[in-house]
Order: sequence, then C-alpha cells, then structure tokens
Amino acid sequence: MSLLVVGLSHRSAPVSVLERASLAAETQAKLLQDALAAEPAAEAAVLATCNRIELYADVDKFHAGVAELSTLLAQHSGVGLDELTPYLYVHYEDRAVHHLFSVACGLDSMVVGEGQILGQIKDALARGQELHTAGRLLNDLFQQALRVGKRAHSETGIDRAGQSLVTFGLEQLAAGADVTDWARGKRALVIGAGSMSSLAAATLARAGVAEIVVANRTRARAGRLVEILGQPGGTGVAAHAVEMAAVADELTRADVVVSCTGATGLVLTAEAVAGALGLAFDSAHEAPAAPVPAPPAAPDRHAAWVENGTAGTVRQAVRRATVPAQGAGPVRLALLDLAMPRDIDGATARLDGVRLVDIESLAEASADAPMAADVDQVRTIVADEVAAFGAAQRAAHITPTVVALRTMAAGVVAGEIARLDGRLPDLDEKQRAEISQTVRRVVDKLLHAPTVRVKQLASEPGGAGYADALRELFDLDPQTVAAVSRADLNDPNRGRS
Repeated sequence: MSLLVVGLSHRSAPVSVLERASLAAETQAKLLQDALAAEPAAEAAVLATCNRIELYADVDKFHAGVAELSTLLAQHSGVGLDELTPYLYVHYEDRAVHHLFSVACGLDSMVVGEGQILGQIKDALARGQELHTAGRLLNDLFQQALRVGKRAHSETGIDRAGQSLVTFGLEQLAAGADVTDWARGKRALVIGAGSMSSLAAATLARAGVAEIVVANRTRARAGRLVEILGQPGGTGVAAHAVEMAAVADELTRADVVVSCTGATGLVLTAEAVAGALGLAFDSAHEAPAAPVPAPPAAPDRHAAWVENGTAGTVRQAVRRATVPAQGAGPVRLALLDLAMPRDIDGATARLDGVRLVDIESLAEASADAPMAADVDQVRTIVADEVAAFGAAQRAAHITPTVVALRTMAAGVVAGEIARLDGRLPDLDEKQRAEISQTVRRVVDKLLHAPTVRVKQLASEPGGAGYADALRELFDLDPQTVAAVSRADLNDPNRGRS
C-alpha cells in the first residue's frame, strides 16, 4: 500500500485561498483523469467540499507522487504552485488512512461532528468508480471510511458535539437567539437546489419559517425540491419554485436568504441587495450611502419592513445605522452563504440592516466552539480502525501469493495422481479416491501452518516482504500471482457503494 493524499482545507489555508482553489465538477473529472495519466499514480480520487480539496492516489514513489499531485492541484485550481504550496498538507500510508477516517467522523470538519461529510465521501467514491480511477485500494479505503464514520455516529455522542453547517450557520444568523424562535414566521429564499440547499430548505422548514421560495438555474430541479418539501407528512411549509431571474424581486419579500450554488461568479451583488432594501450603494467605495426613502410597506413587501402595532398600523423599519458594522441596526435581511466560491458579495455585510454569515465567518466562529467529551472516544475508534485497515491491506497483499501457492500444490497433486493411475491401472474407484484424498490431506496439512503464519506476519507493519519470500522459496510464477490479483480486482462485487 502506497496511499498518498495531498490537499488543503480550512485548517491549513485561509478561506480566500480555498475559494480560488475550488473545483467545479467537470474540473474534478479532468483532475482525476490527469492524475491517473501521471506516472506515479495507479489510482486517484478527489474529495472536494466547501472547506477542503484533497487528492488521494495510490503511488509507487513518494517524492515524485507529492510533486505530481501538487502540480496537478495547482494547474486545475488555477492557483499558482508557489502560492498554493505553503497551504498544502501531505499524508502517506497509515497517516493518510487516519486522515480520511478522521474526516469521515467529522473530526476534521469546520463544525466538529457534522455528518454531511459522509455524503460527500460517498460522492467522491462514486465519481472515482464512474471514471474508473478508483481501484482496489481507494475502493476499500473509501468504503471503510464510510463504515467508520457511521460507526462513530452510532456508537458515540459525536452528534452532540457538532451539527450541520446549515444549522451552525443559522445559529450564527440568530445571534444567540433560539433558531426556532428566530425563524418562526419568516419568509425564506433558498438559492440553489443541490444537497446543501436541500438541507437548508428542510432545516428552515423544521425551524418554522412561514414560506420558502426556491430559485435555481434549472427550474425543474427547484420544482422537485419544492415537491419534497410539500409531501404529505412533511413539514407543511408553503413552498414554490421560481426562475433565477426572479431572485431580485424575491429579495424584496425575503427575511432570510440561503445560497449555495455552483456558480463561479457572484449570485447576489451588494448593489442588488441594497436595491431590494431601498438603499443607495456606492460601489466605488463598497460602502452604503445614505438610505433612500422606502415606499410605504405592504403585506407583500419585505416582511421585516412592517410591524403590526396595537392599532393595526404599519410602520417602516428602515433606519440609518449608527455603526457601519455587521448587524448594525435591526436586521432586515439575514444572508447565509454556504458556497465556495462565494455566492454573495462580502460588501453586503456593510449594508444597514443586513447580517451576512459566510464560510469565512463560520470558520472563525467554529474555532471557539466547545469540543464534546465524545470526541476522545471517536479518536479511539479511528485509531483502532486505522490499525485494522492497515493489517487487512497487508494481509490482502499476500493473498494472491498464497492462492498461487495452493494452486501450484493442487497441480502437483493432480499430476502425481495421474502418474499413479498409469502405474497402478488395476486400482478400483474406491481405492483411487482414498489415495487421492490422502495425498491432498498431506499437502493441505503441510501448507496450512506456513500459509496461516505468513498471513499473520504479513499483517504486521513491515510484513510486505513475506510475499516476496514465499514466491522465492516456492519458485512461484509471477504471472500466476498477477493473474490472481487481476481476478480479485475485477470482481463485480468489489467497491460497490
């Protein structure tokens, strides 16, 4: 096993670098193909999320592998190698396994213990299988990572330590208030219809928002999400889908916006948000100018603009902020940007009445989040699973040699039985069967102890050389061993997620 991972995450790089290095789906496919074409790599898989980009490979040379994988990440991300290198981390063999298992358990997540990473690991494996870049090692590794992650969540209370990025983001928007109390009765706009946006819509619905509008580049996909939200026995929230062109108009009615698309540019500019709130925006200085008078609020206008008094009057809530900082004045529009690269212009945070939470601010907030006691238990699980995986891989490495040895022995037995038939043609079937069984038992007993022992030795660190010793001692044909390995690799049941 020569597993190598080269990557960067929120722990090693600032969000601004992660944002520039993010990989679109088609870019990930090209990266995998180029990694497999590179000389040091026999297999490759890429794990790309909103806060990490990692390239896994089975390599035959460590230093050449690090150089090649680093270069490929730089080329496909568009960030220069010299600029990218200080933020890259490298893990090899057991340390690489430990890293992925920790990631699968949520120990390396921005929000410790979150479970969404399991779906992203599953997607990474499926992509490698579809493109035929994931072979025996990476199939086994990612399948086991999924099992380890599920074990950590089922056997420990790691879920209490963390939550989804969506939930954490909404808590930051609520600014200390209970999310359910904060969300109740609000109008929500969800931009995008992928897995993160779907999770956001479901979370908002459970929190008690009054209405959810889903906008997506593909109207049909937004419609499917709306159907899910409205299914019988579901949340019961009022939901409908709109075209992306309707986002500007929906902004005027929304109280909270969650955006997570795959767009390479901004989806919401500061000018668009300012316009929806009736504010003038000085783009030259990226700062809000004096608020322009807002039209009289009505029930179909921005919900936060109106406030029902005891006499049923309507009062405008637009005020000039006294402090030009995030959250200054009453929050009229809460923005949650979970995209990488970002969907929402960072300058919107300086608009009066706007609160913006994005990946960068989530990273800062998560640094102060308390660690649960269950984290130590999860770390123990990871350590045990890493040791078991390494032993299994080392044992599997010698299996083709053991199979080839037993195949050779079976051939010797068959040859000797045939020779005996020629020399003793008068043996009846019962005698011939008894002799054949006796010879096979002798061979099996002679091979049993050495083959069992060699598997035990091979499973220990540094045990890979026992396969070579076995091949040398018994003069096994390397082609036979390779044929057994290929047959195992081509097993249709291997690597199915």
